[in-house]
Amino acid sequence: MAVSSLDLFIVASVGLILAPGPDTIYVLTRGVSDGPKAGLLSAAGISTGILVHTLGAVLGLSVLLRTSATAFSLVKYAGALYLIYLGIQTFRDDEPLTIEDDDRDDHSYLQGVAINVLNPKVALFFLAFLPQFVDSAGATGQFLVLGGIYAVLTLTYLTSVALLSGRVRALLAARPSLNRGLRWVTGSIFVALGARLAVGDHL
Repeated sequence: MAVSSLDLFIVASVGLILAPGPDTIYVLTRGVSDGPKAGLLSAAGISTGILVHTLGAVLGLSVLLRTSATAFSLVKYAGALYLIYLGIQTFRDDEPLTIEDDDRDDHSYLQGVAINVLNPKVALFFLAFLPQFVDSAGATGQFLVLGGIYAVLTLTYLTSVALLSGRVRALLAARPSLNRGLRWVTGSIFVALGARLAVGDHL
């Protein structure tokens, strides 16, 4: 791979990653609602999902999603239902917002992986984006390298978002009256993301 192509890929990737999107909203929401640790684990899960999509692109799974309307719909609606489920669970959670529970064990990492992997539009994005920077010779290895770079860049950015959420959380925790409202805002965001995934026709 030419150095110029790699440089262009990094620049393009940074621009795309910094554009506000569902991943940023999800990590920020989890960090504010459940603590910076949950945000960091969610960021790591989403970045792992990117690696899964990279492998999928290499193995041709993205082509299947692009050519099979049924497969695309099944994955899309599974992801949408999962996000809506998380939103409903958040509505039902009456646990007060505290700072001390940041180290609790939860499933934020696996949820981050699931949310990213169950979004077929991410798979199609990689199928469209990565080949622009890949040479015909050694394409498989280049796919893996580029996907790994994209995952690292994403993790770096989302980690900063998760850490920022800790400050926002501390401010909100000082006002207990906002606890229930925060839960409803968080749940509403999850449901909205699920609905957007279900009905949206674009990335």
